[in-house]
Amino acid sequence: MNEKYLWKFGWGFSYGNVEGLFVATEEEVAGLIGKEVYFGEINGKHSEVYGEIEEGEIKKVGLDPETVAKVSAVLGDTWSGYNPLHYVEEAE
Repeated sequence: MNEKYLWKFGWGFSYGNVEGLFVATEEEVAGLIGKEVYFGEINGKHSEVYGEIEEGEIKKVGLDPETVAKVSAVLGDTWSGYNPLHYVEEAE
């Protein structure tokens, strides 16, 4: 079984930011690197927040997998903000 960890994601812009705490395996996060994500107008009308996930934009938070599993049973896989796994742009 692949262990799940807590991850912190964040992008900052001159007009706002996008952040999230989410739960995923190391493989899922590794698979996000280089992928395009589209968050839409999350920072206001016409903000169009999107881009490519790069190394260093997602960091593992120091919680053990058992604790993550217990909290995830209550909160689910997105603990706060935006989970980039849910916003990956699919290639057409």
